[in-house]
Amino acid sequence: MPTLRLSLVATLIAFVATPAAWPDSQAKILEHLSIYEKRDAYCAWPAIARAQNGDIIVLFTRTEEHMAPNGEIMLSRSTDNGRTWQPPAVAYDTVIDDRESGLTTLADGTLLTHLRSVRFEASSYQNLPDTAYPPELIERWTDYVEKPEYQNAAQLSRAWQTVSVDNGVTWAPPTPGIDSIHGGIQLQNTGLLVASYRNDGGNIGVHAAPNPTAPWKQIATVPCPHPDTIRFGEPHVLQLASGRIVMMIRATAKPYDDGSPLCHLWASYSDDNGATWAPAYETPLWGYPPHLQQLSDGRILCTYGYRRAPFGQRACLSEDGITWSQDNEIVLRNDAANKDLGYPVSIELEPGRILSVYYQPNIPAGSNPATHPPHPNRKKPGILATIWEAPARN
Repeated sequence: MPTLRLSLVATLIAFVATPAAWPDSQAKILEHLSIYEKRDAYCAWPAIARAQNGDIIVLFTRTEEHMAPNGEIMLSRSTDNGRTWQPPAVAYDTVIDDRESGLTTLADGTLLTHLRSVRFEASSYQNLPDTAYPPELIERWTDYVEKPEYQNAAQLSRAWQTVSVDNGVTWAPPTPGIDSIHGGIQLQNTGLLVASYRNDGGNIGVHAAPNPTAPWKQIATVPCPHPDTIRFGEPHVLQLASGRIVMMIRATAKPYDDGSPLCHLWASYSDDNGATWAPAYETPLWGYPPHLQQLSDGRILCTYGYRRAPFGQRACLSEDGITWSQDNEIVLRNDAANKDLGYPVSIELEPGRILSVYYQPNIPAGSNPATHPPHPNRKKPGILATIWEAPARN
């Protein structure tokens, strides 16, 4: 069974980095923070939520490299509205690779995690191109996944979920769930809803449950076009104050090309609590994957990674969550060293002031270019953050 540990340490990680002035950004960048970095750790794919007591909780994956076979889910906490962060503790760890987490905050303060564990096979590494990783790393990973305890853990390879009723200090034993990269929502009619993509034949599946302990039921599918040229995935949903549910979806070119002009975000929406959805449509926003948040002034914020030069993190504001314009795109960072970055998630700290958390190497552009294979002693990505002010509403 997985290890579930507490996040009680109190040493704070100091602020690092001074924000540059981004002439092409409409927003005011206040400061850049480092939540967690470790020289020999590859840290990525954060999730975020505000606990009932006001703490901000960030989950992320810590592993050796992107394709390593034994990642773990870490939890870091801020008790001062995002300015400083406790060192992370292991929140979820099994013998196989735990590589995804999402968070959903329920009305009663319960925190629901969405987790995904993967058991790699030796063929997973033997079929990689020669430029993916150094041969000695592939050999070590192959030996690891062929150990009996790893091979015998097939039942752990799936989506899981667990809940906390004490603001993320302790967690209930995991139960089967639906994977959701950023988490889902609690609907205004009190039910739960998540969007997923791995088991829906290239489309987006919408799943609902009356509460965290009830089984999930697929209630809808969002059909996605161009299955021969585009792979759709990593959707995120948000219910607006009006009751409408909006969805943004990542699109990646086939064969895999994360720099392709096809990598625009796509969108859909539902006006009946997720039972039916508008056909997915392309937005002008290039980047991925999306995270949605409604601000206190009613505007909808979408944050996403930007894996073409200048590499970094971006955001966009929409009045309705349906129409999006590049004129409203905000550059949060354009100084990343390479395209090993992204997955920004955001939370409003106070009206108009936003915290966006993401992963990227914490070094200047041009100092650590991407290499194939990646050098084992390079600066690997860490969990970073930006505090910024949204532009005034027009």
